[in-house]
This record gives sequence, structure tokens and C-alpha cells, in this order.
Amino acid sequence: MATETNILAIESSCDETAAAIVSDGTRVRANIIASQIAVHRRFGGVVPEIASRHHMENIVPVVSEALATAGLAFSDVDAVAVTYGPGLVGALLVGVAYAKSLAYALGKPLIGVHHLLGHIYAGFLAYPDLPLPAVSLVVSGGHTNLVYLEDHTTRRILGSTRDDAAGEAFDKVARVLGLPYPGGPELEKLAREGDPRAIPFPRAWLEEKSLDFSFSGLKSAVINYLHHARQVGQEVNRADVAASFQAAVAEVLVTKTLLAATSYRARSILLAGGVAANSVLRRELRSAGEQAGLPVFFPPRELCTDNAAMIGCAAYYQYLRRDFAPLSLNAIPDLPLN
Repeated sequence: MATETNILAIESSCDETAAAIVSDGTRVRANIIASQIAVHRRFGGVVPEIASRHHMENIVPVVSEALATAGLAFSDVDAVAVTYGPGLVGALLVGVAYAKSLAYALGKPLIGVHHLLGHIYAGFLAYPDLPLPAVSLVVSGGHTNLVYLEDHTTRRILGSTRDDAAGEAFDKVARVLGLPYPGGPELEKLAREGDPRAIPFPRAWLEEKSLDFSFSGLKSAVINYLHHARQVGQEVNRADVAASFQAAVAEVLVTKTLLAATSYRARSILLAGGVAANSVLRRELRSAGEQAGLPVFFPPRELCTDNAAMIGCAAYYQYLRRDFAPLSLNAIPDLPLN
């Protein structure tokens, strides 16, 4: 009788200390997250040193809770997976150091996982038979990428942001609107009360047929709009600003994703990353996909933000091809997605 492959996965790239047990790449037996949102909210963003200290405090109890929830012991683990980049270097180091020591003590393989690849594989947790090849739009606080997935071993970066990531722009605009951290969900909430056509904020399309992104100009346009209104004593409808900004971001993301999917003859589109939880982006991308005859998939919202289950899913496919990391594995804060 075949036995399951149980992977203990660890994620600590930013401000969530997470551990999960994933069996055979599809069954999430435990997915534990210790969030630091309340800790960093007073600062308006993540403070790297504080994040690292809390990871050190949380990593052991989070892993212990994951094993207890799954009803497993360390001896039942077949491999240890960990995010080793990109991210905050101090935060990454906590997870990497713990994972290496655990893999060594257990005599089990160590698997280093790229954080963005983890976000992509959150979709395969929800849809194991997602049609390939696929184009994945990965949108988070630090990254905006279009990735072509030919299969589980071959991928290609089609486009990236040239400046601000979409999530970063969300957070910065939310801050100037006086919204609390984390800004993205708060801005989306405010935007529901506004008119997305009220303010004609710019869209950066770049060169013809370019699949790259640029959101710094849009961010600056919003800030300049608010500053000008204050200077002339004009009352600002914050909800209209939020809705118009959100519409501008969504239009660019959706248009370029459809261009990539049709140009590369993808069979499906996958939305991934923290910004994938945005309901407007989900709705607009699904609508555009339907018009183009392409199915659009996105993970449940709890798997869009940083978690370890997505790392365990990505690690399973690396486990199958014996793509193991040496115990000299180090954290790489600017790790490219090859």
C-alpha cells in the first residue's frame, strides 16, 4: 500500500511565521500562521528587525502546532521545505536556519522554495488539475510578474514591474489616504463606496505589446491629485480616489495578463499573491477570461496571503524530481525566479 509523502513547510519571508503539513502536494493537513499585523500597525508598515525577533519567538510553537494539528510526529515527515527568498533577509534567515537544523537532525531532505513559486502553487492546492500551459499573474506587496508555466518543471518570466509593485502602490496610496496598515484591504473596502470613473488616473502601458508593468506614475498621480486639492482647499472624495485608483491598477493588470495568455496560447490563467484577494481584480480578470474563452483560477483568499501550505505544495513537485538543497542553503533577499 502506497504511503503519503508528508512535507513540513516553513514560511517566514516577511511578517507571518507559518508552518504547514502538506501530503502529496494536495492535502493540507495543517496550515498555521502567526501574524504580526497588530505589531507593525503602529509603525504603518513592517519593521524588519521587529519582524525577525517575532519570527524567532514564533517558529518553534508554530511548527509544534502544525504537527499537532496534523496528528503527526517529526518521524512522519519526509522532507522539510522552507522559503529562502525573496523577502526580508533577517526574516528569511530565521526560517532557513530552523529548517536546516531540523532537516539535519531528522536526516530528511531539505527543499528550498522560491516565495513567488509558492504563491503560484497555492492555485494548484485548490485546483490540482489546473490546465497547463498557464499564464500566472503574481501580484503582491513586493512583486508583480507574469509567469508562463509550460509544466511543473519549465517556466518563463514574461513580464515584471519596472518600479513599484501593484501591492506596494496599493499600500502607499492607502497611506496618503490616511488608511491603516495593511493598506490594500482597507483601500478596497473604501473603494466600494466610490465611483471608479470619477477621476481619470493614468494607465502606464509602456511600449507596444510590452508585458512589463509600471505603477509609480499612477501612485504619483494620486499623490499629486491629493496635494493639489489640499492646496486649493478643494474637498476630496476619498472613496472616489480609492475606486479610481483601484480601477486603473486592475485595468492594466487584466489587459496585460490577457495579452500574455493569448500571445503564448495558454490554456488557463492563474491569479496569485496577496493582491489576488482583491475582489475587483478577480471579477475583472474572470470576465475578461470568459470573453477570451480562457478559464481563470485563483486560490481561496486564505491562501493568497503568505502561508506555508503553498510552500509545501511547490516543494512536493521539487521532491518528486529530487530537487533538494544542501545544508549550506542561505537566505537570498533578492532571489530571482528562473
